[in-house]
Amino acid sequence: MSIDFATYLAGLPRILAGANTLFRSADGRVLLVEPNYRDDGTWTLPGGTIESDEGETPRQAAHRETLEEIGLDITPGALLAVDWVVGPGRPALSSYLYDGGVLDEEQLAAIRLQVEELDSWELSTPEDLERYLTPGATRRVRAALAALRAGTGTAELVNGRPAAES
Repeated sequence: MSIDFATYLAGLPRILAGANTLFRSADGRVLLVEPNYRDDGTWTLPGGTIESDEGETPRQAAHRETLEEIGLDITPGALLAVDWVVGPGRPALSSYLYDGGVLDEEQLAAIRLQVEELDSWELSTPEDLERYLTPGATRRVRAALAALRAGTGTAELVNGRPAAES
């Protein structure tokens, strides 16, 4: 007995997918946004869910989310990190982190928050990221910054740590 394709697909494992963009200021600080929908008080980078059901790619999602959330129409640069994030009570998350480049003063002044989702934005030094981000997101951003500095290409991560160590 064979099953139809829709039934087969419905039985496959699920993953979530998100894309974010890493923007920096001229002095090396990282742009963070404060979501109003989180209960734990943590911040994030501009970005969000990839609308894969609509055929959206991770890069397209990073671009769309940047425009929606902070009002900047900036095409994402290099893929800095891919992180496989496992968490309790939800499917695994595949997180894509793109380089947004260095924002000048004019671009920073042009930031307009999506008030339905965000309360504020701030520039944080890499050393202070853990004050805002979850531990895994802090590791992911630091790994992306290290890959960017070293020019080593995309960092492959599991829960923010190098995949080779997992």
